[in-house]
Amino acid sequence: MNCYLLLPFMLGIPLLWPCLGATENSQTKEVQQPVGSHVRVKRGWVWNQFFVPEEMNTTSHHVGRLRSDLDNGNNSFQYKLLGAGAGSTFIIDERTGDIYAIQKLDREERSLYILRAQVIDITTGRAVEPESEFVIKVSDINDNEPKFLDEPYEAIVPEMSPEGTLVIQVTASDADDPSSGNNARLLYSLLQGQPYFSVEPTTGVIRISSKMDRELQDEYWVIIQAKDMIGQPGALSGTTSVLIKLSDVNDNKPIFKEKVNFEHQNHYGIRAKVKNHHVDEQLMKYHTEASTTFIKIQVEDVDEPPLFLLPYYIFEIFEETPQGSFVGVVSATDPDNRKSPIRYSITRSNVFNIDDNGTITTTNSLDREISAWYNLSITATEKYNIEQISSIPVYVQVLNINDHAPEFSQNYESYVCENAGSGQAIQTISAVDRDESIEEHHFYFNLSVEDTNSSSFTIIDNRDNTAVILTNRTGFNLQEEPIFYISILIADNGIPSLTSTNTLTIHVCDCDDSGSTQTCQYQELMLSMGFKTEVIIAILICIMVIFGFIFLTLGLKQRRKQILFPEKSEDFRENIFRYDDEGGGEEDTEAFDVAALRSSTIMRERKTRKTTSAEIRSLYRQSLQVGPDSAIFRKFILEKLEEADTDPCAPPFDSLQTYAFEGTGSLAGSLSSLESAVSDQDESYDYLNELGPRFKRLACMFGSAVQSNN
Repeated sequence: MNCYLLLPFMLGIPLLWPCLGATENSQTKEVQQPVGSHVRVKRGWVWNQFFVPEEMNTTSHHVGRLRSDLDNGNNSFQYKLLGAGAGSTFIIDERTGDIYAIQKLDREERSLYILRAQVIDITTGRAVEPESEFVIKVSDINDNEPKFLDEPYEAIVPEMSPEGTLVIQVTASDADDPSSGNNARLLYSLLQGQPYFSVEPTTGVIRISSKMDRELQDEYWVIIQAKDMIGQPGALSGTTSVLIKLSDVNDNKPIFKEKVNFEHQNHYGIRAKVKNHHVDEQLMKYHTEASTTFIKIQVEDVDEPPLFLLPYYIFEIFEETPQGSFVGVVSATDPDNRKSPIRYSITRSNVFNIDDNGTITTTNSLDREISAWYNLSITATEKYNIEQISSIPVYVQVLNINDHAPEFSQNYESYVCENAGSGQAIQTISAVDRDESIEEHHFYFNLSVEDTNSSSFTIIDNRDNTAVILTNRTGFNLQEEPIFYISILIADNGIPSLTSTNTLTIHVCDCDDSGSTQTCQYQELMLSMGFKTEVIIAILICIMVIFGFIFLTLGLKQRRKQILFPEKSEDFRENIFRYDDEGGGEEDTEAFDVAALRSSTIMRERKTRKTTSAEIRSLYRQSLQVGPDSAIFRKFILEKLEEADTDPCAPPFDSLQTYAFEGTGSLAGSLSSLESAVSDQDESYDYLNELGPRFKRLACMFGSAVQSNN
């Protein structure tokens, strides 16, 4: 027999798990049957377990399903459930193998049930599978609040102990399963005891946060709260009280009960007597009267700072009070005779204000859920001497009011089968309240007036801050009414009580023969996953289309540039001719065309050198660059300009075209053999002697060469 379980609905995905059990032989073996019976194979079993939420109500709730792989669905097999809890806590449908819980389960009373299952062939009355043993494990919900087991707590700590001194550790325990989420993970907080004490959130260790003087106050009551679920919404809490006493330390020097005070008495008169103690009896008559004198003492006045009437102040105010609400009054006086007026101020506070009479008021609305305590420092300053200043701590506790209505502890998605019968439980709901309360919260659940008149669903308040939604009719139609919206009223026990309206969404599902909504949840999950996949695919397609459009646009632009400006790849410097061959001299006219070099230039007649130095100097002042014929160049520019102006597809940007020319040389003549028409032998270099001493060596060299040639 193969038995399967649809995992609890809280997981959202139905998975089939085989029942746990043990086989007589782990190896598969074939068993021969008598004539007329079928041949079957014994199968080995593996250990497994069913999970059931303990929040089930007293109505029947589907747990899982046992099914043999030999069952062909012709109702020829009978399933039986044996063991502790069978028949009383769990029942089985003998035809389908569905297991139901018929009473509410409490994990703290019993966390698992060990049961056995049998499958019997009705026609033969024999077991068709070996008896299988499996475990139903009750899963935990957060239904137990933290409790302090070692209370009452009492501790003694020396006065004037420094900040951070360990006082005591308090410990709370939670009966919920510590391995189930955060149900048993506790968070400690201080409800009363600020500003003198603090508590570590995870350990419950109480420490001193400011020094205390036993002579002012010798004991304190501290209230500690422990919350499970690490303080998240929906957490349960418990509180305990700690009495902390201060032991005495020698922190005060001895003083006289009355030190002199100018304001009490500014002068004293003392009469003193003096007399000998040891006098001879014979001389006693000379010492019968004592000598007396009068001493006058004048007390000088000293300017003293203001004096508050109390060592500290603690005020209380309810949250949500309007701006300008009264908090309390502090009072300080000038102990000196002149009784200087006192001015008050609050250090570093934008929530409270104080006037010249010492009256503290609020400047903003207070929210206890944001801050439950405010530690203030009030300063009193003498008007006539601003150097005389005194400060005192003031503690303001914000008291809670019921200003938050209860609400669903989570977003519920409920399901009901089309073939569901009347009275079937479909959802268990719970509530949370953001308000802090030393007393335990209690919630009341009801349907709204509109839904009360409806006959589709009803609600049962379990009186333990949970409620169960039940069907109130037989059969639903997925096509006509696929979704129901139920308005649920939740009221708290605050003063005054607050009520909120919460909407529960119920989906109608096409369930299997067992009536399990797990199939519907699986379909919903698959649909949601499919929808997400379709969205992702659509996004990817859009991205691909966008990139394709960008690439196509860039390609068209590049192609149009090539069509509009085909001459971009050509060399616009049409008047520049490059010759990479050296050539063979004047007689070599095949390597290059000499006429081409001279076609765009203006040939100038060669001038003979003059012998005067003034003419030579004028050559340096003349231009060494002569451009091409201006008419040809102008015609080329105009053609290009007209071509650009008349082109309607020209790109909308300016194009700078540069045309460079090498020129035709200088007026001094060319040294190239290409233009050498006159021999240097006819040249006279005598004029070099007239250029001065710097050209003397050059004149000597050329003059000698000319003479030798001649």
